[in-house]
Amino acid sequence: MKRPETIGTLSKHRKGFGFVITEDEEPDIYISARSMGGAMNGDRVLVELNPQSRGNSREGVIVKIVERCTKELVGTFEKSKRFGFVVADDPRMGEDIFVRKKDFRGAQRGDKVMVQITRYPDKENSAEGKITEIISRSGQAGGDIKALMRGCGLRETFPSRVNAEAKAVSKAGVEEKDLAGRRDLREKTTLTIDGADSKDFDDAVSIELLPGGNFLLGVHIADVAHYVKEGGYLDQEALKRGNSVYLIDQVVPMLPKKLSNGICSLNPDVDRLTLSVDMEVTPQGDVVNHDIYESVIHSKARMVYSEVSDMLETNDLDLIKKHREVYEDILIMDKLAKILRQKREARGSLDFDFDEAYITLDESGIPVSVDIAERRTANKLIEEFMLLANQTVAEHFYWMEIPFVYRIHESPSPEKMEEFRTFLRGFGLTLKGASDSIHPKTLNDILDKVSGKTYENVINTVMLRSMQKAFYGTECGGHFGLSLKYYCHFTSPIRRYPDLIIHRIIKACLRGKLDGKTMKHFKKKTLEAAEISSATERQAIELERQVEKLKKAEYISYHVGESFDGVISGVTSYGIYVQLANTIEGMIRLDSLTDDYYIHEPEKYRVIGERTHKAYMLGERIRVTVDSVSIENREINFVMEEV
Repeated sequence: MKRPETIGTLSKHRKGFGFVITEDEEPDIYISARSMGGAMNGDRVLVELNPQSRGNSREGVIVKIVERCTKELVGTFEKSKRFGFVVADDPRMGEDIFVRKKDFRGAQRGDKVMVQITRYPDKENSAEGKITEIISRSGQAGGDIKALMRGCGLRETFPSRVNAEAKAVSKAGVEEKDLAGRRDLREKTTLTIDGADSKDFDDAVSIELLPGGNFLLGVHIADVAHYVKEGGYLDQEALKRGNSVYLIDQVVPMLPKKLSNGICSLNPDVDRLTLSVDMEVTPQGDVVNHDIYESVIHSKARMVYSEVSDMLETNDLDLIKKHREVYEDILIMDKLAKILRQKREARGSLDFDFDEAYITLDESGIPVSVDIAERRTANKLIEEFMLLANQTVAEHFYWMEIPFVYRIHESPSPEKMEEFRTFLRGFGLTLKGASDSIHPKTLNDILDKVSGKTYENVINTVMLRSMQKAFYGTECGGHFGLSLKYYCHFTSPIRRYPDLIIHRIIKACLRGKLDGKTMKHFKKKTLEAAEISSATERQAIELERQVEKLKKAEYISYHVGESFDGVISGVTSYGIYVQLANTIEGMIRLDSLTDDYYIHEPEKYRVIGERTHKAYMLGERIRVTVDSVSIENREINFVMEEV
């Protein structure tokens, strides 16, 4: 009798075993290391099921590889006199790739390389390949980050034809013919507020107090669409990339520097083309009038978050004197930002106050510090202004019923909210309301209650994991987290493609060029942009997370044997996760706790000693010692500090 078969995608573990994920919504199929049949991680495979395995514990053997997923991979090159091999950076790949001497292409021991697979592994033979690119030489600064980047198919550099187009469009600068149909704001006091390390400034702001007490807030965004024409090489590459990716001290930009740091960047004391939205805001934070138009500005100051924050928080007299031309404007901006924040909080907008890591690398790419990133008054001020501009633009174009790209954050699923409700009970907290109609204000009340508590970060993290992931779409689905019906991304066209494409639509609308044919065209283009940008954003977030974990592991590897205070951030059947004050997270394995045998009680989010009844609970403060670190696997192992 023939055994049942099914097709699915193989997800391998670095220890050699794996699971095949099928499309029939049945449980995943366990595949032992000896039953792989030469399959690699990500391959589509045909599995013969073990008839004895049933229910949630299905097992099988791979009998055929339907489709190979991996064509090339990134790894470290090792060699002998006659041959070499590449050890894949992705531990799930498992197999080393054999390389013949004629295919070394100048690679030396320890280099990070890209290898193209020329023969796939089978039951008897290893995989073979040839070196196609030397990503970085052994010991080269930033080589580890470049390898992760290239493993995702990303490049810092651009194709020559893209660079040529960027050079051509930026060469002329801002000319008189570019100003036709634009409102001239060059005499208005506009300024940028960004990080000290920022080089691309895509948003500037202005403020006025109107007779009667209302504010006139201007948000002026770089008119990237003027330079990046639809269908050109720049546009095709920008769409493919979807967004810029920020990896500590390296950037994979969406656009070449001649644009992002040059003609499109709102640098001080030069004319720049912009797309502006003016908003008349009442002292209660309501937008009563708005105007969207093409413009030209001449930024009066390039301000830095830390200096603006010092001026507002500590009245730093030296800084106030240094920036006296714009100081009064900054005071008015601060007043308005506080009003907008208060209104947003009253509306129920979620504000996760996470501690985010700020990692400093030395010239060799070695992490020398891991600190908490500052999110001060000036950061929050700009955040409020950008949120308001995004909201205003989204609502305006929603009612015009034209093709658009919206930022969508759907309501959490009832199942996730019910799980979160159960989780909160362990902390003596109650989630009010039905699970299928939770309002963000209810969740914000929880965040307020745990503010300052030892388990604040834990609650924040679990709540965030209970949320849906935000994405780009062409239907205005609202933004649950911000408690808004209308929301889009308008303010960063230098680094996000959705912003760039809606700028094109806005400009076409302002110029009266949105006829039936153009509407049909933009409908197709917005669907494409939303889909690609959602996918590239997910990839960017994961890559940024992996780079951060890599550098955190490397940093803490220099502190093995040292002790730190931490908070229990997760409890599993095999170990206790502990997060240190600087956001570095590691694990205490249960088998390292020798004073007792500890049992996992998932419903109580704790482990408890069988004999002593000693418990370790989520959110509890403990002291740990760094025991061991695997930088390659981004794993940090702690042990409980001995008393």
